[in-house]
Amino acid sequence: MPFLAEHHDCSGWHGEMAERIRAFDWSTTELGPIDRWPPSLAAAVRLLLASPVPMVMLWGRPGYMIYNDAYAVFAGGRHPYLLGCPVELGWPEVADFNRHVMQTCLAGGTLSFRDKELVLLRNGRPEEVWMDLYYSPVANDDGAPSGVLAVVVETTERVLTERWRQEAETALQQANERLQLALNTGAVLGTWVWDIASDTLTGDERFARTFSVGLAQAVKGVPRTIINAVIHPDDIEELARLTDEAIRTGAPFRAEYRIRRAHDSYLWVQANGQCEFDSHGEPYRFPGVLIDIDERKLAEQALRQLTETLEKRVADAIAARALAEGQLRQAQKMGAIGNLTGGIAHDFNNVLQVISGNLQMLATEAGDNPIAQGRIATAANAVRRGAKLASHLLAFARRQPLSPAVVNPGRLIGGMAEILHRALGEAIKVETQTPDDLWNIKADRNQLENALLNLAINGRDAMRGGGTLTISAANIVLDGMPSSDADTWTTNAPERPDGDYVVFRVADTGTGMTADVLEHAFEPFFTTKADGHGTGLGLSIVFGFVKQSGGHIAIQSTVGRGTTVQMFFPRCVEAETPETAEQEPAPVGGGETILVVEDDPDVRITAVEMLAQLGYRVRIAPNGDAAWSLIDSGIGIDLLFTDVIMPGTIKGGELARRAAQRRPPIPVLFASGYTRDEIFHLGRLDHGVTLLNKPYRRDDLARAVRAVLDAHRRKSEPAPAQLPQPRRDGVAATVLLVEDDVPSREALQEVLLGFGLDCSAAASAEEALQLADARRFDVLLTDITLPGMAGDALAVALRAQQPHIDVVLMTGYGAGADLQEPIAGARVLGKPIDLSTLRRELGPWMGDIEAVQ
Repeated sequence: MPFLAEHHDCSGWHGEMAERIRAFDWSTTELGPIDRWPPSLAAAVRLLLASPVPMVMLWGRPGYMIYNDAYAVFAGGRHPYLLGCPVELGWPEVADFNRHVMQTCLAGGTLSFRDKELVLLRNGRPEEVWMDLYYSPVANDDGAPSGVLAVVVETTERVLTERWRQEAETALQQANERLQLALNTGAVLGTWVWDIASDTLTGDERFARTFSVGLAQAVKGVPRTIINAVIHPDDIEELARLTDEAIRTGAPFRAEYRIRRAHDSYLWVQANGQCEFDSHGEPYRFPGVLIDIDERKLAEQALRQLTETLEKRVADAIAARALAEGQLRQAQKMGAIGNLTGGIAHDFNNVLQVISGNLQMLATEAGDNPIAQGRIATAANAVRRGAKLASHLLAFARRQPLSPAVVNPGRLIGGMAEILHRALGEAIKVETQTPDDLWNIKADRNQLENALLNLAINGRDAMRGGGTLTISAANIVLDGMPSSDADTWTTNAPERPDGDYVVFRVADTGTGMTADVLEHAFEPFFTTKADGHGTGLGLSIVFGFVKQSGGHIAIQSTVGRGTTVQMFFPRCVEAETPETAEQEPAPVGGGETILVVEDDPDVRITAVEMLAQLGYRVRIAPNGDAAWSLIDSGIGIDLLFTDVIMPGTIKGGELARRAAQRRPPIPVLFASGYTRDEIFHLGRLDHGVTLLNKPYRRDDLARAVRAVLDAHRRKSEPAPAQLPQPRRDGVAATVLLVEDDVPSREALQEVLLGFGLDCSAAASAEEALQLADARRFDVLLTDITLPGMAGDALAVALRAQQPHIDVVLMTGYGAGADLQEPIAGARVLGKPIDLSTLRRELGPWMGDIEAVQ
C-alpha cells in the first residue's frame, strides 16, 4: 500500500549510524529502498537510534541487521559489515542461538537472558563473554511480527568481577580458618598484661619462653626495659608510637615487630590487645596476646621482592619496546625516504633524457664546428655526471646491481692501505685491527671497499686535518641479548637476526655528532659540511649497500670524542673467491654465433656491437619468449648470452634450463645488474651458473664468452651456426611514441623521423589507443609513467589489438624497473637514452643491424 512521506521520513535520525543507514543500499535486501520502508519499521529504527544502550533490529526472516551507535561499539571489528547483513551471517558462531531467537519472536514470543554466556570470535580468537539480552517482536503496519528488537548489554566485566569477589571471600574465609587453626595449634606465643603503674609485664609460660625469661619472673612481673631489649632496634620507635596511640584513644592495639632469638636471629610477632581504664579514665591495665607471624612476614617479603623484580622487568621491557619502536620508526622512515629517492632519480633521469636527446641532435646538426662540438661535449659530460648522481640515489634505494663474492675481510682491509694513504693524507694516522681468525663474508668486493673508503673520508673530514682513524674487523655472534651500550647506537633496523656476523668498524677521533644530526645521518643529501664540500650521499650509499647485502649498519657518536660506524655482514662458510688478474689481450671469436637476449635495447645493441667487434656473429631477441621461439626453430646457436630479469613468461633462468636440455645443449652466459632470486639463492650463485655482472667492459665480455665456449667445446662439439637475415623490406617502419613530457616527446619524435622511421606521437595512453584504432604500428615506444593508464598497461592493451607490435618501454627508474605484468618481448630502456643507444635498439627496423624479430 502507498506510504505517506512522513511515514518514512528519516531526516530526524541523528548520529553516525543514522548516516550509515541512510547511505546504505537497502534495495539489495528484502527491506527495499529506505524511502519505501513501512512506518512501523521507520519508527522502530528511530527508537533504537535514540537509545544510549546497544540495540539492534533484526528485520524479516533473515534478520537483516539495523543497529545504533552503541551497538556499533559492541560489534567492534565487525562494524560496519554487520549493517544490512543477515544475523546468522554476521554472527556465524552463534547462528543456532539467533535462529531460535528469530523463530520465537517472529511467532510473537519474547526472550530475555541474564548473564547469558556465549562464545564469540574477537580479534580472530574465540572468547567467552556474558550478556544481558532482551528480545521483543516488532510488528509491521498490519500488526503481525516482522522483526525482532534486541537490547544487548555486555556484562562480562561484572560477571568476572563477581567471580573474583567470591573467590576473594572464599580465600579470606580460608585464611581466617587457617589463622584460627594456628592459634589453636601453637601459633600463639603467649599472653601478657602490662601494669602501667609499675611498668612491668606479666605473662604465661609461652610468653616467658618467647622473651627468654624465667617462668617465675614472668608471673611476678618483668620490667618493660628487659622486654624492649629483646625487640629489634629498628622496631622500637614504631612500637612506642602505636602503644601511645592505643592508650590515648582507647582503640584496639595491633603492632608487628621482631624479637631476637638464639644465634641473633629474629622472629616476626604480632601483638594484639586493648588498654583498660579505671573509673577516673586513667589507663591502668593493658592485656594482650602475642602471635607468631614469621612465616607470613617472610612470604610477604618474598612477594615484595618478586613484585619489585616484576616491576623492574616490566620497566626493562617497556624501555626495550620503546627502543625497538624507535628503531622501527627509523627503519620505516628510511624505507619511505628510499622510495622517495627512487622517484626523484626517475624524474631526474627524465629531465636528463630531454637534455641528452637535444644535445645529440645538436651534435648532428653542428657538423664539424669544433667550438659547438666542444660545448656539446661539455654539456654531455654534465649529463653523465647527473646520471651518476641518479645512480647514487638508486644505490641508496637499494636498486644497484651487486657482484657478490666470498671476501676475506682481513685481506681486503690490508689491500686498502695504499688507497687509504692517498685519500687521507699524512696528517691522519690510520690503524687497522684484523685478527687472523676472521670469518669470510659474501659481498661485492668493490662496493665494500668503496663503503670503507667513504667512511674513512667522512672520518678524515670530521677530524679536520689531524687525528687517528681506526679500521677493524671482528667476528661477532648476535644472540638477542642487548649490549651494555645498545641504547647509544643509532641503527637502521628494529632488530638484527641472531647469528654469526663479521662486523667492520670505522672509528675516528673527530668532532662527533649531536643527537639531532645523528638521527638524520643516513638520509640522502643530509650533510653538515659547508656548501660545495659534500653531497650528503656518502653515508646513504653505504646504508643502501649494507642493507642490499643482507647486513645491518649502526652508528655511534659523541660530540668532541668522535664517531664509530659498524657494518654487520652475515658469516659465509665458503672459501674465499680468488681475485683474477686481467689477461691481455682479450680473446677474440672465431665466427661463432651468439644469441643475445636482452630486454634493454641500449644494453642489447651495445653487446651486439662488442661481440661483432670481437669476431662473433650475433642474433638478438628482446626477451625469453622470443629467444625460445628462435632456439626452438632449430637455428644454429653456439652460445646463449641472456639477461636474468626480463619481462615475459620465460625468465633468464628458465630459458637457460631449456637451452641446456636441447640436444646438443647450448651453453649459457648470464649478464645481470640485479639477479633477484632467479639464479642467486642463500647468498651464492646456483650450481653451474656463469654470471657477467653489469656494467661490464668489452674485455670482460670477451673473456667470459671465450671461457664458456671453450668449456663447452671440451665437452661437445658446438652446433653449426646459421647467419640471420636483416630486415630489407624497403618500407619505413611505423613507430607510436607515447611521452607526456612535451620537450622530451618533441625531441624523440624528431630523432625517430631522422632515423627514417614513420613516427606518430601521443601524450597519453588513451590518446595512443585512439591512434592505434586508425592504423597499424610496428613499434610502440612509450614511457612507463604516464598520466592515467601506465605505459606497460598500454602495451598490454595494444598487444590485444595488434599482437605483433614490438614494445620498447622507457623509464627514469632504470632498466631494472618492475612492470605491473609480464609483456612478452618488451624491452626497458633506462633514461636518459643517448642517440646511439636508440639507433642500435631500433636498428632491426631500420636495417642497420642483423636481427631476428
